[in-house]
Amino acid sequence: MTAPSHVLSPLTATRFRLPRFGLGGSPIGELPVPAGDAAATVTIDAAYQAGIRYFDTAPRYGAGLSEKRFGTALARRPREEFLLSTKVGRAVDGSPDFSADGIRRSLAESSERLGLRVDLVMLHDPAEHWQQAIEEAFPVLDELRAAREVSAIGVASGDWRLLDRFVRDTNLDAVLIAGQYSLLDRSAAPLLDRCQAGGVLAIASGVLSRQVLQINRAKQTTDPGIILARRISAVCERYGVSLPQAALAFPGRHSAIASVLIGAASQAEIRADAALVRQPVPAELWRDPELSRLLG
Repeated sequence: MTAPSHVLSPLTATRFRLPRFGLGGSPIGELPVPAGDAAATVTIDAAYQAGIRYFDTAPRYGAGLSEKRFGTALARRPREEFLLSTKVGRAVDGSPDFSADGIRRSLAESSERLGLRVDLVMLHDPAEHWQQAIEEAFPVLDELRAAREVSAIGVASGDWRLLDRFVRDTNLDAVLIAGQYSLLDRSAAPLLDRCQAGGVLAIASGVLSRQVLQINRAKQTTDPGIILARRISAVCERYGVSLPQAALAFPGRHSAIASVLIGAASQAEIRADAALVRQPVPAELWRDPELSRLLG
């Protein structure tokens, strides 16, 4: 899992770097209690043993459980060895609060659940609260960064146009784009181009979608995503590459993508994904004319 890291923009007076791959915390938060606590620790330990050193979570992932579980599992690790990100603006029940006080309270509560310093803090999907996020929430993050209370700040959303607006209008360090830059959906490409031009790091999540993981060729379907996945898979197989392997490798081909988040809820799952990451994808695959046509 060792690969070149991207240096954060000069806006941050630190040597903050993002590893190429990280563990996303949503599935960790969804594990049922009480057995899920132990399963989460085993999963996070397996990720660490596989070389993963970036962990992302949020208050609304399992109503705070994800943060607590990451905090428990990572407390035994040397703090300087890994990076940790969480989000603010959405409470454990998902309700929004992008006021200045709400942002400070959200980060304080997250820090308490984690029991660890947060490296990267991001506004969590402020779409319908754009004005308040710009006028109240973002200045608080800017102050936290200036005071070195966090190393970097950003925004996380499944709407690339919202993220593009933040990149254009603020001096953030990173964006997390959920599901809109992957082997099957490259709609966020304009955002990544702007990130590259502005020195903003991009993090991709949701690359192992249902269509990638469930392409049963024996089952009839009219789902365009599954049809596309099957066609891409057929090309990949000619090069000895599985569709999930290609899906994990694809986002990092854009130089703006600093890290790809992998969601996993068991040690077997994260070990399998880590094994895929370690397998090289032949450069010839990406030059294949049919694949180029399918990727548009």
